[in-house]
Amino acid sequence: MPTDLNYQAKKELLESLISNPQEFEHRHAVDIANILKDIYHEEGFELFLEYLRKIPKEHLGEVLLELPEYLRDDALEELSVKKLADIVDELDSDDAADLIQELAEIDSQKEQEVLSELDKEDAEDIKKLQLYDDDMAGSVMQTELFSAKLDEKIKDSIKRLKKLKEDLGLDNIYMVFLVDEFGYLIGSIPLEDVITFDFNKTYRDYLKESYKRIISLKATDSLDSVIKNFEDYNLVVLPITDIDGKLIGRITSDDIYDIIEDRATEHIYKMAGVDDEAEEERDIAIITRRRAVWLGINLVTAIAASIVIGFFDDTIKAYVALAVLMPIVASMGGNAGTQSLTVMVRQLALNEISWYEAKSAVFREIVVSLLNGAIFAFVMGAVAYLWFHNYKLGIVIALAMVINLFFAGLFGAVIPLTLKRVGIDPAVASSVLLTTVTDIVGFFAFLGLAKVILL
Repeated sequence: MPTDLNYQAKKELLESLISNPQEFEHRHAVDIANILKDIYHEEGFELFLEYLRKIPKEHLGEVLLELPEYLRDDALEELSVKKLADIVDELDSDDAADLIQELAEIDSQKEQEVLSELDKEDAEDIKKLQLYDDDMAGSVMQTELFSAKLDEKIKDSIKRLKKLKEDLGLDNIYMVFLVDEFGYLIGSIPLEDVITFDFNKTYRDYLKESYKRIISLKATDSLDSVIKNFEDYNLVVLPITDIDGKLIGRITSDDIYDIIEDRATEHIYKMAGVDDEAEEERDIAIITRRRAVWLGINLVTAIAASIVIGFFDDTIKAYVALAVLMPIVASMGGNAGTQSLTVMVRQLALNEISWYEAKSAVFREIVVSLLNGAIFAFVMGAVAYLWFHNYKLGIVIALAMVINLFFAGLFGAVIPLTLKRVGIDPAVASSVLLTTVTDIVGFFAFLGLAKVILL
């Protein structure tokens, strides 16, 4: 959809699609969701809901999933049980399970009513997927897949695939998963290879070692393992088995992209002391309360740094220049520490660093911080001397900067590693702890050295 359409043109486009439902096939759910979002902001929820209800059921589920959470929740509350059942019935099992889970958090009674309206087999699939924890592979897998037995003729499997696409809308088929007569995963063959085979032969006729080297995970494996496998092996689809090795589902790359994006957003919010779930709220009181918690913690750490400054009030009175230069030391330490902290948190989040590599990683961050400390100590020492015509003041700020950047690099690396070790998300508390360290060390080193050297 062109991005430069004005609101009225977008609204007219949606009305045209509603008048010609078959045209929805040519529009992406994201585009429809964006139009509905504009309608909500321009004309309110009632009109938004009116247009939402007119979207064909076979497309409505995907549109709902593309809406912001606050709009989707409101829509789930307003749509009838029958309508929701029709929507869920059209979705892939993983998306259906997500939508039902979201409905359960809003209205558990309505969730049960929707499940009772579904085909028994579909309802059972959704319930099975809901049993997996959010951090397990099974929570994001879909049970719809295409598999074939070794002795099945290729032409028969292709006919079956056509029927699956017609009856179930099976899509994103990149691989034929090969299973034995009991459903145990043996290997996989890319569809691009299958179309070159003689369709009158069986898969066993073409089975070779490279097709047996299939990467798979169990439904109980962690999502971190799923993401790592997709990244390490450039996968487009990953087969999922039960604990015995039977093929029960698959995870496609589009779902992994969404998870990576969600995790990146969550980490950015946490690094800033912001609750990602709270930011989805429209209630200003809730957002204010959640943010206030971290601001309160920051206030405590700021008071701690101010207490350190208070120990040296006589020194500051004697040399007013110290008050001018003091923020520079803390700021440089804070920025250097944030650099180390960001690198370490990212590597930990992506499992790019092991405990065996932790020592060298900490050493690297310390050396980098010290080298930068030496460079900017020289620069700032010269600036202080030229500014206040006191070489001793230049020595004080230079030494303080080296000391603070050393501790910034050390704690910027050690804090997230330590938090990870004790089971705390490094993204949550690292920045607050680091700020406390760099402020206190920076002020103490600068003012302490000033008291010794200048007085």
